[in-house]
Amino acid sequence: MATRSMLDVLAQWWWLAVDWFSAHAVAPALAALHLGNLLGDPQDIAFALLTGFVQIAIVACVFRPLEAFAPADAWRDGKLTWVDLRFTFVLVVFSPLLAFLVLSPFANLFGGMLDRLGVPADGLLNHIPRIQEHPYLAFGIYYAANDLAYYWMHRAQHAIPWWWALHSMHHSQRQVNCWTNSRVSWLDVVIESCLLATVGLVMGVDVGQFAVLVLLTQLVQDLAHTNTRLGFGRYLDRLIVDPRFHRQHHWLPDPSQPPLPDCNFGQVLSIWDNLFGTARYVRATRASGVGDAMIDADNHHGMLAMQWFCLRRFVGAFTRRAGWKPQFVSFDGKYRPVPVPADVDAS
Repeated sequence: MATRSMLDVLAQWWWLAVDWFSAHAVAPALAALHLGNLLGDPQDIAFALLTGFVQIAIVACVFRPLEAFAPADAWRDGKLTWVDLRFTFVLVVFSPLLAFLVLSPFANLFGGMLDRLGVPADGLLNHIPRIQEHPYLAFGIYYAANDLAYYWMHRAQHAIPWWWALHSMHHSQRQVNCWTNSRVSWLDVVIESCLLATVGLVMGVDVGQFAVLVLLTQLVQDLAHTNTRLGFGRYLDRLIVDPRFHRQHHWLPDPSQPPLPDCNFGQVLSIWDNLFGTARYVRATRASGVGDAMIDADNHHGMLAMQWFCLRRFVGAFTRRAGWKPQFVSFDGKYRPVPVPADVDAS
């Protein structure tokens, strides 16, 4: 009898937990609210909520203590981090709604397009000879494809002004912390999710492995944003993104120091930055944030106000020619994109 892989065991236990939570918590709650299946399959909702709850528990019990034990930066005002915590809880609660309203229709539509283009309905992975016998290899191939797609998407978020208008809210945080990964424009979440879902559909990843991938990816990103000076070491940080590596991606431009181009875009694997020349390993420290006063003003707003001003920047860039030309920009008082040198507002 073939020994089951650890991935199979983890996936089995995971789906047992999802089934229990769906039957004993989600379905009764939907029935009490008379929502039925209006928000989608209770099991899908249970999957998304459990993933989020596990993520929050690990960040709160492991990553947050790391910030207290070995902080990278001394915070001047800890209250600036509270809004990031609220963002995290909102994403956990509303991610099932996002999946039902946006990703499910998108998957159905895109799946039909792939079929007309001749892409196998069960994905490319399943057409690699004997790949079913090597689940770790299949998972690794998909993970690498997903991470590479994220790397180039992340570079586009910094290069295209209307996309930077959305992504810039994430970079406005002056005190990057273990909750900052969730400090994002909700419109940007939709765009990112659709693009990465495309990779999943093309590759044909197994749903059980997808659960592991989602949680692992989120946790590595949360750790990468953690305010700690701890790293993975001289060699492992060439492979996996650690807090010191990603902190440089959030550095505030400083005219008194040598300028750094946009760097360290990797989500989980730092391989792509090293391969495509965007990796920087500077052991000095620099404050986090952005040089654009309009974007920096996000720190004075609450969660909903941040979304509103972010959308105004997006509309100001999206409706103008300058907003479509790859370049570094700041935003003037009327939310119009204004080109600036890369060493002034690289972030």
